[in-house]
Amino acid sequence: MLELSQLHVAYGPIPAVRGIDLEVGRGEAVALLGRNGAGKTTTLKAAAGLLRPTRGRVLVDGRDMTRQPAHERVQCGVALVPEGRGIFPGLTTRENLAMGGYRRPLGLRALEGEIERVTERLPLLRARLGQRAGSLSGGEQQMLAIARALMGSPRVLLVDELSLGLAPIVVETLYEVLEELRAEEMAVLVVEQYATLALRFADRAYVLEKGQVVLAGIAAELAASPQLLDAYLSSTPVEVS
Repeated sequence: MLELSQLHVAYGPIPAVRGIDLEVGRGEAVALLGRNGAGKTTTLKAAAGLLRPTRGRVLVDGRDMTRQPAHERVQCGVALVPEGRGIFPGLTTRENLAMGGYRRPLGLRALEGEIERVTERLPLLRARLGQRAGSLSGGEQQMLAIARALMGSPRVLLVDELSLGLAPIVVETLYEVLEELRAEEMAVLVVEQYATLALRFADRAYVLEKGQVVLAGIAAELAASPQLLDAYLSSTPVEVS
């Protein structure tokens, strides 16, 4: 579904991502791990079309999207849940969800049907549809960010720092939603601060260091690797189970 081939991204003269090869298949969950500044968020932004690569390719379901802007990638089934959630705090929950579906030609009745469908996964949001998004709790705002992304009916979901600042019970609920999406054949690529949490969820994982992939493989095998935890994630918070 999603393939990054020899991806290079720079901020002016400073390279941030250097030759990444990464794949996420249909119905597969992949974790992208590494220290702060390793290039994880940059990789997601390049995949979503928010940053333009200096070299390499981004393919979605075999289609080269490297030069396509973000809104065209949304139409092709790519959705990003950004770090920090990126909701519109002055709008209501319903209005935020409507913004998530703005690229689809939906009438009012169809739009309400989509909101109903999406909030079935996150029923807590249904009681908050008329509430300003800025007044929601942190966990509710993250739920809203995911629900807004789902309004575009994506086939590839990119999630940046899902659990950041959230209570464990909320994180568990959100990962249950991602599990459901994976079971429905969605491709999920998640950046996560808690390495062991991400590795329990994912089928495969990539570890970045200084913008390059330094480890890749089956998530369960990487979770058991002292090299992973000690050498490459020593400054990243690791959940203790």
